[in-house]
Amino acid sequence: MKPTDNSFKVNNDVKIAALLVASIASFFTPFMGTSINIALPTIGIDFGADAILLNWVTNGFLLAAAIFAVPLGRVADIHGMKKIFTYGIIIFTVASLFCALAPSSIVLIAFRVLQGIGSAMIFVTGLAIITSVFHPKNRGKAIGINVAAVYVGLSLGPVIGGLMTQYLGWRSLFLLMIPFGIMVVAIVFWKLKDEWAASRGEKFDWVGSILYSIMLFLVMYGFSNLPQLDGWIMLIMGIAGFFAFLRWELRSKSPVFNVRLFKNTSFTFSSIAALINYSATFAVTLLLSYYLQYIRGFEPQTAGLILVAQPILMAITAPLAGRMSDRIDARLIATTGMAVVALGLFTFTFIGSDTSLINIIIGLAVLGLGFGLFSSPNTNVIMGSVERKFYGVASATVSTMRLIGQTMSIGIATLVFALLLGRVQITPEQYPALLGSIHICFVVFTILCFVGVFISWYRGESDYQEEKDGH
Repeated sequence: MKPTDNSFKVNNDVKIAALLVASIASFFTPFMGTSINIALPTIGIDFGADAILLNWVTNGFLLAAAIFAVPLGRVADIHGMKKIFTYGIIIFTVASLFCALAPSSIVLIAFRVLQGIGSAMIFVTGLAIITSVFHPKNRGKAIGINVAAVYVGLSLGPVIGGLMTQYLGWRSLFLLMIPFGIMVVAIVFWKLKDEWAASRGEKFDWVGSILYSIMLFLVMYGFSNLPQLDGWIMLIMGIAGFFAFLRWELRSKSPVFNVRLFKNTSFTFSSIAALINYSATFAVTLLLSYYLQYIRGFEPQTAGLILVAQPILMAITAPLAGRMSDRIDARLIATTGMAVVALGLFTFTFIGSDTSLINIIIGLAVLGLGFGLFSSPNTNVIMGSVERKFYGVASATVSTMRLIGQTMSIGIATLVFALLLGRVQITPEQYPALLGSIHICFVVFTILCFVGVFISWYRGESDYQEEKDGH
């Protein structure tokens, strides 16, 4: 179904408010992620936690967000985008307060899981609301601004996170989220009077949702526990669960996830490209945070300032790439971006204990440029290739690919750490093994991204491009 002009006759104030709240929410979730990555060594010292347990401060959040993204996207399609978005902001804000008060690493991880659920509610609805109110001819620009907000959050996370961790303690990072949450809720009640529920009245697929959640949990948790035996068992069970989920969804009259969307080549390969891109890039901040603070001996503040090069380039490039994707085939822009990311990752395969900081910053800038070129056009294709009533599911797909990719990225790092370091606190004696782990991770990520270049190109000219050409 190609939307008509009447589908997008929305008051400009509503458009601005929708873009504003979605972008603010898109800012503070990644801000939390990158600032916490910088704070992990400090959290580890406070709680006496090893590197593998510390990774679960990040992984627990990502796992919960990924598991709940698709079911909550369907709930939003049925009951209303604004309602689920608002509940998500409230849950995220309350969970932030509890994280700040956590007395142990286990409790912190538990409340990070709650944060992840709130984050899923935010991301599956924020992008869908933007897609609902903006015409396809201007949607790429709006998505570009929203993606840029993500990258601004990524940019400021290491800098502000490093400063706050060093001078105010890591708990202050969670407290900072509370005023942001209150601000967004206030704007929603003040400006957004409409509701978006294109599938109102349809039944919710409880069986499919439970199968999906169990399947994804087994796959992601099992992957993160490799190479242990229970990790392999859970991974195999998760793959079997995937086929059970697929069979159920194909028979369901009101599926939680319309798997027939994957008959659309643009939707399928754009989603896979996003999965690969995030799998290859998300752990970079974590790896370089460990490298800069442990091996090079920098304080959190300095490490954060060095890492900011990547997201700054993302924030600059993403809106420009989004606008370009409104005019020319997004495949060319996104594939170029994926290739640039692969080049940036390749430069880090040579990192050593005496690598010049200039080389590290240049490598991060190349990564940022590539990711900015890739993300907005790729997201534009995914959202533009489905009917309006599937915007929530498509938005959930974008979020799920991102979250699974991020979890796989951290999972790869955790697996390599488990093989080379084991469950020990990182001390100077472990620095050679830590550096070796970082090398292996970057080699794997480079290979992943190289494969992603071909997948991004193979999708062909997008249905979204054809839709715009028809207006």
